[in-house]
Amino acid sequence: MPTQPTDTQVRLSTLITCFTITVQTLEILANSLQAAFLGAIANTTRSLLKNIETVRRNKRTCIELMEGTHELLSAIIICHVKSETDGVLPPSVLNHIGKFTETLHKIHVLVQAQQSGSKFKQLFRQGDMDTLLKDCKNGLTQELHFFRLTNTGIMTNVSKMEVDAKQRHQEVLDMIDGLSDSASSGRASTMSRVYSLASNSSKSISMLPSEPKIFHGRESKLFDILQLLKMKASRIAILGTGGMGKTSLARAVLHHAEVSAQYTQHRYFVACDSAASKVELAALIGAHLGLKPGKDLTQAVIRYFTAGPASLLVLDNLETVWEPTELRGDIEEFLSLLTDLKDLALIITMRGAERPAKVRWSHPFLPPLQPLNHHAAEQTFFDIAEDHHNQEDIDRLLSLTDNMPLAINLIAHLVDVEGCSSVLSRWEAESTSVISEGYDKKSNLDVSISLSLSSPRIKAVPHAQELLSLLSMLPDGLSDVELLQSKLPIENIWNCKTTLIRTALAYLDDKKQLKALVPIREYMRKTHPPGNQLVKPLLKHFHELLEWHKDFSGTETNSATVGQISSNLANIQSLLRNELQRGHPDLTDNVFGALHLNLFSRHTGRGSIPLLGQLHKILPHPRDHRLEASLIAEFFDSYLYIAISNPETLVAQALEHFEHFEDSDLKCKFYLSVAYYYLAQLNGSSAAMHFSNAAVSLATSSGNAKGHSQGLTQLAFNHWQQGDYPASQAQAYKAQRLASISAELSIEAHALRIEAMAWTQLGDYKQSISLCTRARELLGLCGMSRGSQDHNIMIWQAQILLLKSEYCEAHIIQTEILQDCPVHMHPNHHAFALLNLAELGLYMNAPKHAVQQDIERAKKIFLPLELRVEITMCDMILADLHLREGDILAAKALFMTCLRAGNHSEITSHCLEQLGNTGRWGASGQMSSWTTVYLAHSIKFKEKLGINKALQFLGDIFLAQANEDTAVRLFTVALEGFTYMDVHHSRAECMLRLGDIAKKHDDLFKAVSFWDAARPLFERSSQTKQIEDIDKRLASVGENELEQYRRNLAQLMESNAPTRIVEEAEDDLPDTEEEENLGGAKTQVAG
Repeated sequence: MPTQPTDTQVRLSTLITCFTITVQTLEILANSLQAAFLGAIANTTRSLLKNIETVRRNKRTCIELMEGTHELLSAIIICHVKSETDGVLPPSVLNHIGKFTETLHKIHVLVQAQQSGSKFKQLFRQGDMDTLLKDCKNGLTQELHFFRLTNTGIMTNVSKMEVDAKQRHQEVLDMIDGLSDSASSGRASTMSRVYSLASNSSKSISMLPSEPKIFHGRESKLFDILQLLKMKASRIAILGTGGMGKTSLARAVLHHAEVSAQYTQHRYFVACDSAASKVELAALIGAHLGLKPGKDLTQAVIRYFTAGPASLLVLDNLETVWEPTELRGDIEEFLSLLTDLKDLALIITMRGAERPAKVRWSHPFLPPLQPLNHHAAEQTFFDIAEDHHNQEDIDRLLSLTDNMPLAINLIAHLVDVEGCSSVLSRWEAESTSVISEGYDKKSNLDVSISLSLSSPRIKAVPHAQELLSLLSMLPDGLSDVELLQSKLPIENIWNCKTTLIRTALAYLDDKKQLKALVPIREYMRKTHPPGNQLVKPLLKHFHELLEWHKDFSGTETNSATVGQISSNLANIQSLLRNELQRGHPDLTDNVFGALHLNLFSRHTGRGSIPLLGQLHKILPHPRDHRLEASLIAEFFDSYLYIAISNPETLVAQALEHFEHFEDSDLKCKFYLSVAYYYLAQLNGSSAAMHFSNAAVSLATSSGNAKGHSQGLTQLAFNHWQQGDYPASQAQAYKAQRLASISAELSIEAHALRIEAMAWTQLGDYKQSISLCTRARELLGLCGMSRGSQDHNIMIWQAQILLLKSEYCEAHIIQTEILQDCPVHMHPNHHAFALLNLAELGLYMNAPKHAVQQDIERAKKIFLPLELRVEITMCDMILADLHLREGDILAAKALFMTCLRAGNHSEITSHCLEQLGNTGRWGASGQMSSWTTVYLAHSIKFKEKLGINKALQFLGDIFLAQANEDTAVRLFTVALEGFTYMDVHHSRAECMLRLGDIAKKHDDLFKAVSFWDAARPLFERSSQTKQIEDIDKRLASVGENELEQYRRNLAQLMESNAPTRIVEEAEDDLPDTEEEENLGGAKTQVAG
């Protein structure tokens, strides 16, 4: 009889079937919604699915954990499917999904450790495994409890999903189809906008506003602008008072057939009313161009338009950021830079009659827009309210509006519902107070807005005015997500939204955000400012989003929720500016909100917010010591964007604050912030080491595993920068263990990269490559593949391949980075890739002009960023190019300049290597002292590759001096080292020299064996010229003799130690852990 499957086998089989479908469902959701954590959950779950099939120990425990995991995955899927906001969940739910993701990562670590022969068990003690298991069980229990409380129906649905997971899969497919089918609806479009705004998205958010459907009386102005646009690089200012139709004219220009044909997809419309500085204006333009957020995108914007095709840029409502006198100079300077670009046409719209200075505006100037003529005003009115009204009433109403387009629009919408008589009578009542103060165009517009607010449609939905008053504070407008999730105390909020749109007091922009025009917003702020009962819940919602980002930053940089925050940045800053006042009852919460906003701005590459420098002036009384310590910590974290002139004083103040409250986690974070600050300062390494040690000590005593692993990683990097590679490796290894136990995968990946860097300098490239591969796998589990941290690892992988002289493979990775990181989005990574490609070009014999071009392009990016080390590296590679091209004097002078530039181990090692490589300088005796210096430097810092290269160079010196015995010994020792490290080019060079020496002594057998062994190594390292040299040497040997020698080559290779590769035995360590009982039973753990 066939063996019956055990209960465990049946459970495992069922689990694998359900998990397979669930993973596919998660991946569809993650790819379609870009929702927070779904990518990380899907990647980790797929990895778990692979691991659970090969578990060899504690299988029943692993299955129990996986069953609980599947139950929660099902609940999370249902939450997204049943969401009222098309899968964008509120922060309260996201927090629990984030905590589950952390638990899922712990389960992943635990399951991996149960594999047969797993290396993970070497990281953990038995107590660690017990703690990890306990954390996994507690985490699953807590989150299951939350989802049961949140929706009592979920668990019933989960039971159904256990029976038929395919049905839930189909529901997700239907949901996604529904989103696609309803793309024209307000809410679906709002979701699309949120998804597209993920902070590091490479896609532009630019969408042209629609063409105005009602457009009368501006045909001559439209013609004038079209004529100006036929000129090269036109600069046009559309001026006029508020409500005169400037934006409508600009929109008509954008959609005109001639303009569409001339600029095609390179037309950009940027609403400037949310910008409060030149930096914010550049950031707005950058967002529409698809640039990565940065501290100041001014130069990135200029570079984008300089390199791109002919473009048209419209800056709408530019007066908002231009009018403040303290900002005017910066804005005009920025406009001057834009108008210097030969392929950029610029149109601005501004209230008033004054054009910004420092710009050569195209002639003839457009005069400020005037009110519409009577016929155009009448046509506009008829298009909205039709023409069946009494002509005398129409004429009277139009005369009262002074034919201002916005006033006509508002009044016509009122007449369409109420009729002319009712509107006229209400106008007389509403305008009395305005007329008494002076009858002008502004007052007419005010009366038009006031009439709209008192119209029957608004009165029928009285809370619509409250929504409009809130919109007056929100330059970004409000999406349906915010309307739902912020829980505003506005009854029937969807009806309010519809009413505002129907009365033309608000509109949906191209991204389906509910917005009010600037004149209406200004009127509402002046006459009907929003009360605290409206502002507080919305600001609380934004605080919760920022708090969520703070708690889970570093793992969710691509999520739609990050995009949701990004799309509300101007709203948040506007509300905070209004609420950050002395004596405000919520001042402490609002200051914390500003700190969290600054952290978000830093993490998404936008730099520091302007409010940060003002917070110390409005701190609450009595003093809140936790708040003030947090503020100082954020100052240190923002050192790249704000000057810190008194670090010692700030540290002392913070430590004094910490004496008044107990928060070891915050204090540990503060120590790390200060350590990171000092690490970036000249001569700050000792202070950085001191504060890193302080963080580690505090984290150890308080049981803060995350802070402990971060501190150890910081220490590891400190040691690496100082050249103490063994200490760096040891600290990074400890950091990994702690990070793995606490499932801090991004920290573990960082520690793995630092350890890989240390092993690289110590000459163990195999271990370095393994660590980099593992680090990238962890980032994939976090949903952070192809992010900044991943690119840093890729850069180091390419560096290892370069050191191994696998230049083609390194070139492939650097090219990938270059493509992943366009200069306008990732200037640093782009520049590094260019510089690394230049260095590879040197070794691969690329043409001089190609190498020099890459160096110049990289340096051009580094210079405005004032990155001194990187600029020196550009000069270092240029010196290398000079040397390759035979310009000895220029090369030596530039290498010396680089050595004097500062104490940087990578620059010092590279310069000393080139100076000590006597074979490159022609006269070995003149440079031999540098070889000795290079050897001493490499020995001091335990750089194994440098030691062996120095021995090779010394061999060249002794060979030139006819001391062949010493040369052979040096080449042989170097060859053994290069063979161990698998450095192809250097191995081949040593073999070439040893073969030449053997031939000189008529030992052709040995010579041929060395040359034959060197040839494939030169091929592996793309050394065409040296392959030709080998072939010439082999050709000089008679054909019969060559065949005879080669028949014996295999035997020679077996007996010749210098050509034998030393294999590591790491993977063959004995596995003494056969059975392990998680929970406290006896166990043996290898290592």
